[in-house]
Amino acid sequence: MKTKYSPKTVSVSDPTLYLQRGNGIPSATNMAALLLVAVSLTACGGKGAEVEHRQAEQRHQEASQRQAEMRDAAKVEMARVAAPMQMSSNGAVMGMSIAPMPRDYAAIPLAQNKFEQQVQNGIMVAGEIPVSTFSIDVDTGSYATLRRMLREGRLPEKGTVRVEEMLNYFAYDYPLPAKNAAPFSVTTELAPSPYNDDMMLLRIGLKGYDLPKSQLGASSLVFLLDVSGSMASVDKLPLLQTALKLLTAQLSAQDRVSIVVYAGAAGVVLDGASGNDTQTLTYALEQLSAGGSTNGGQGITQAYQLAKKHFIPNGINRVILATDGDFNVGVTDFDDLIALIEKEKDHGIGLTTLGFGLGNYNDQLMEQLADKGNGNYAYIDTLNEARKVLVDELSSSLFTIAKDVKVQVEFNPALVSEYRLIGYENRALAREDFNNDKVDAGEIGAGHTVTALYELRYVEAGQMANDKLRYGVDAQTGQEKYSREEIAFLKLRYKLPEQTQSQLLSYPIRLDQNVKLLEQASDDFRFAAAVAGLGQLLNGSHYLHQFDYTKLSLLARSALGDDPFGYRHEFVQLMETAAAIEQSNHVPIKKVFDGTDKPFPPQDKLHGEPVRDKSNPRNERLQ
Repeated sequence: MKTKYSPKTVSVSDPTLYLQRGNGIPSATNMAALLLVAVSLTACGGKGAEVEHRQAEQRHQEASQRQAEMRDAAKVEMARVAAPMQMSSNGAVMGMSIAPMPRDYAAIPLAQNKFEQQVQNGIMVAGEIPVSTFSIDVDTGSYATLRRMLREGRLPEKGTVRVEEMLNYFAYDYPLPAKNAAPFSVTTELAPSPYNDDMMLLRIGLKGYDLPKSQLGASSLVFLLDVSGSMASVDKLPLLQTALKLLTAQLSAQDRVSIVVYAGAAGVVLDGASGNDTQTLTYALEQLSAGGSTNGGQGITQAYQLAKKHFIPNGINRVILATDGDFNVGVTDFDDLIALIEKEKDHGIGLTTLGFGLGNYNDQLMEQLADKGNGNYAYIDTLNEARKVLVDELSSSLFTIAKDVKVQVEFNPALVSEYRLIGYENRALAREDFNNDKVDAGEIGAGHTVTALYELRYVEAGQMANDKLRYGVDAQTGQEKYSREEIAFLKLRYKLPEQTQSQLLSYPIRLDQNVKLLEQASDDFRFAAAVAGLGQLLNGSHYLHQFDYTKLSLLARSALGDDPFGYRHEFVQLMETAAAIEQSNHVPIKKVFDGTDKPFPPQDKLHGEPVRDKSNPRNERLQ
């Protein structure tokens, strides 16, 4: 029997006022007034003796000091208004309001963000290691954080871009699976590589069956929301509130929504509210405010308790964690967090992570938590991205159609001399893990697409990156156990959501599949190659010998295809921005001009020495 929503369980400030039917919702939250600082500076200039310069400089310094003192006072006032929320004795959030962000808050050094560096996959010799195995990945966070950085004029640190998350940000025209077949279709395509003239590119694509939102069934969602002080800026908590309003607007009476917030302590805001109670859901979200440190561990524990309390058998049961940073108090040990999440995952409660903002952002933690929680990780940098993830792709974000999906490719050494997997570095599996159902792997949601790219070199191409072995059987001297028609053999394993034993799919990849020219490949193939190409360029890959930003631009622009939401055109703009930033970073800065030791730009006349006239060698003062 489902637990009915009771107003007594809602712990927003004075809930009895707004939950009584017929009474209006209390008006707006108490908003803190900004301290306006206006300083008028006047500068003295013109001709005069040196004493005038010294006096002007002194006045300037005094004005600057007064301005700094007033700015510090404004920060103190901001800290007072953005004080941590109060918690009642039962953990309820009391008197919540959104405090304005201090102007200087956004200037946190990017070095405080945590983006894990990946060691890129190397070139494998097919005759020695013919088998490649990895777990699928449907996350998109790496692409969205990259977009944020490029729009702010920065390049990511080399090695931190997860190319697979760039690939899987975009939809591709893979066929839907046949009725009563596997829950996803499998597509392969083979064409010349744009990265190296003597190599080929193999694309493997998976497409899950789609499910309309009306057929998702009942869901119990627990929003675990970070309301610590760093969430005050407009690209964090306010954006989060709007994003979740978009999500809750699609829910119905059969759904249940709970909200747990965490800052200096964790508290329950909603406890099993009905999905169609828009008034309650909207008001509860609007009352959230930012303040305090980040007790993420305590919040996760409380969120899972509510998820178990409102668990819906055969329904969607998921915790949605939204935060801008790291956990700095409470349960912070990574292994303890993973153990908790994996335990609850086995009980049917998944975890989705949504990232907001930069400054103290832990991209690695967000990605790994979602991975271990049978969920997906997305980064929300704009309202459009919130709509994409929580509205357009709601089915794939919430409803899992296959779990522990693994991919294994065996290359034929008679035809393929070398290969490398592009991306999926932290999803690699041992060969024996493929048949071991106890080894965790990724999940596919309804309508999800998954794309993987291998660059490979045929035996006949020569010029191998690796030297041939001195010992062993030479494939050219009669080793005919290999087929001369297949370049590789693709195998996949997956489990249905309610099953514990995996099922096997297998597909030969034939030599006659390849096209002779890259231009003959599909738009989807070439666009995926362009996306992966940008990721590799940003990561500083040393495997791209005939590829640069110029070729990338031509490749991407030739493969825009059908782009109803404009995501591919947006990629082109980001690609051009990355190229421009990369070029500007290589322009040498000339620090010495005209043979003098004067800095550039020159010192302000007001603060420096009087300007010397080169035609006046004795430096007589000009009248």
